[in-house]
Formats: sequence, C-alpha cells, structure tokens
Amino acid sequence: MNITFLGAAGEVTGSCFLVETESVRFLVDCGLFQGLGASQKNRDALHLKARQIDFVLLTHAHIDHSGLLPLLVARGFDGPIYATRATCDLLEVMLLDSAHIQEKEAERAREWQRRGETLRDPDSVNAIYTVAQARDSLRQLHGVGYDMEIKPHASVKVRFRDAGHILGSSILEVWLETEGVTRKIVFSGDLGQPGHPLVKDPTPIEQADYLVVESTYGNRLHKPMSETFDELVEAVNETLERRRGNIVIPAFAVGRTQDLLFILSDLAQEGRLVGKPRIFVDSPMARAATEITLRHHRLLDEEARGFVLHMQSGRHTPLPVTFTESVEDSKAINRISGGAIIIAASGMCDAGRIKHHLRHNLPRDENSVIFVGFQAQGTLGRRLVDGAKSVRIMGEEVPVHARRYTIGGLSAHADQAALMGWLGRFRAAPRQCFVVHGEAETAVLFAGKIRHDLGWEAQVPEAGGKYLLA
Repeated sequence: MNITFLGAAGEVTGSCFLVETESVRFLVDCGLFQGLGASQKNRDALHLKARQIDFVLLTHAHIDHSGLLPLLVARGFDGPIYATRATCDLLEVMLLDSAHIQEKEAERAREWQRRGETLRDPDSVNAIYTVAQARDSLRQLHGVGYDMEIKPHASVKVRFRDAGHILGSSILEVWLETEGVTRKIVFSGDLGQPGHPLVKDPTPIEQADYLVVESTYGNRLHKPMSETFDELVEAVNETLERRRGNIVIPAFAVGRTQDLLFILSDLAQEGRLVGKPRIFVDSPMARAATEITLRHHRLLDEEARGFVLHMQSGRHTPLPVTFTESVEDSKAINRISGGAIIIAASGMCDAGRIKHHLRHNLPRDENSVIFVGFQAQGTLGRRLVDGAKSVRIMGEEVPVHARRYTIGGLSAHADQAALMGWLGRFRAAPRQCFVVHGEAETAVLFAGKIRHDLGWEAQVPEAGGKYLLA
C-alpha cells in the first residue's frame, strides 16, 4: 500500500494524494495550485494514467482541493467522484466559475500577445481546461451524507465526517483491505477553528493507522474571537466614518463571504458599526454559494441557523446587502467614493472581480483593504500583505496608498492550538503522521511539535514523493 503526494506537500495549495494497493488506485482531492509558479504546476499536474484511477474522494469544494477535477476528466478519468451533498452543490458553481476565469485569462493573454507584449508564461494563451470540460466533470459527482459509510470499491470503505471548515467540508476515514489486512487512513482535509461562525466544530477522530493532517496555521495562534471582532470594528469604523473611504475585502466566495455577512450583520445588530455601511457582494458565485448555504442550513451551528432562517424569511437584515450579477453592476460600484464595503473573490486576489476593485481603490489613501484569510506565497494578496508599495494588476502598475489590515482570527483554518487539540483526541499514535497543506517552514515546525508534544512519528512528505505504508 502506497501514498504519493502530488500536491500540498511543502506548500499550501494543490491538494492531491494518490493511494494505491494491489487491487485499487484512487485520489484524495484534486486541487488547483495557486501562487508562485502555479500556472506551470497546473499544466504539469496529473500526468498519471487517469483511466486507471478507480475513483476520487473529495474533502471539500475549495478550488485548491477540487480545481483540477475537470483536467483529470479531460485526460480520461471516467470514474465516480465522491463528496458530501453540500460540496457537490458548491462544485456546480465553483468549477464552472474556475473554468470561466481561466478562459478569460487565456483570452486576455492572447490579446496581450497580439499587441506584441512579452508574456511571462507563453502557455497562458491556452486555458488549463474549458467550461465544457468542467461541466463534463460535474456528471461524475456522487453526493454522500455525513457519517454514512460507502464502499466505492470491494476493498475500500469510506466515512465522511464534518471538518468544520466550510459548508460540506469533510474529514475522511478510509479503511483499505490489502493482502487480508485492513488499515485505516485518515485525511483531515482542512480543519476549522472551534467556535468559528456558521459551521460546526470539527469532528474528533480517535484512531488511525496513518494520518494525513493539514498545517496551514501550524506555526501560530489566532486571536480570540472577541479581539478579532474588535479589530474588524476598528478597521470598518476608521475607514468609513473617520476617513470617508471604501473598504475592499478579498474573500473566498464559498465560506468566507457567508461568514462576513453573518459577522457584519451581528456587529450592526449590536450597534458596534458606526452609521449604516452599504455592503456589495460582487461575485455571482458568492451569491450562488450563499443560496446553497441557505438550502443546507441544517449543517450550520445553532446561532448561524437562526440568521439563515431570518434571511430565508425575506425580512431585512441589519445591513443593506447588494449582490451584483452583471459586469455593468460591478463597474458601477467603483463610482462610489465612500461608505461601501466591497466583498469580492478571489480570496488571494489572483483572479476575478477583486482585481478590478483593487485597481480602483488601492491608489486612494482614504480607502482600506481588509485581509481575512490566508494569502499564499506568490499571490497578489501576499504581496499586498507584505507591504508592497505598488503592484501590477492586469498589466498596469498600481500605487498602493490604501491602508491594509490583516485580521487572522477570521480564518476558517484551525490554528496551532486547535490542530493539536484535534490530534490530542486520538487514543493512540498513528503508525505515521504526514504533515501537509502548509508552507514548508510551517509544516516542518508543526511536524516537530507533533513529535515533541505527542511522541508520534511525523514527517513532511516531499512533493511527488511516494511512501510505502507497511
């Protein structure tokens, strides 16, 4: 029995793990790489015998875990893709949006090429996959309920458990029978922070022979939620009331946008936000994801369920929220000089409508950008977080005068203490623990902490490395 780490090894994105025994071959996740060198990595990914993959298990819908499914299907994979029902619903929106963005980026690259400009990535004139290919991949989705056991193969049993990260996110318990012996592998997926708005806390797991665990925030602690809300209130009130500017918030359309709507509404209800800012959610995908969240409200925690039911009833929320659809509506937002909170995707600023809003708002010192999620190395968001004085957006050099706030406590990822708390629920040490989904230094540090605090065998796998599970 072997596991090969095709992505998210020594880096955060591109989650994809190949599991093989003498009788079965399957993938856990099939994610898009993001950040430095991502374009080439995505084009080079999945050079495996796709037709020989029996099935795919998906932990959740975020693109760095699901975004290469259309490429896998285009290369010949025709088996089932198993995910929770909520994840399947989200993928119908996210994969089509991902393909649309890639087609648009390729079209833009071809236009630059026609103008005689030198492209950093000559292959960017071709989309990694098309909308039609993304639509094809959706036909292979199979929805599964939490805590149900399925048998995707005669020698494999799988159970999806709530990871508390975003709607539909899962921890995977996988039992494999090989040579008459059954071994259990647990894949944490992305674990949520306990007490986070909207979703429930991650499900404790008590036993595994082998464990693959994320480490995105394995080197730090989030601030308490009360302090996080204080920071957010200060940033919003400082910008909108005292400086009369706008706020731009890059946010994943799935998960983070819904969190923000809930939190901002709650803060307004408590009277903590000065005035009545206008909120614009400029993402058709975020609107669709919000509607999906309403449909799956039973998966949310109790407080969030009340908020969702309130929205479903058609009653007004404490803050006016406008979901934009058309390009014209999106452009109209940039004619607003102050008093607006603009939430747009993508969360790391590398694609989508957020780039247009940053281009218009970064040069003005009365405006602010609030970062509420992880920014991977090499992304536009990371350059802004790291203090860049100017950034290149859509071929234009844009000066950065707007204030920047980073509010880490809103992250949907567990911090170091929460990760260690989840690991501490295991009754016995796994034979081996693989630490993934973290920047190299973070993953190494977290693996060391696991060895020191828990006495487990823990290592950071090499990218592309194949490991024998005895």
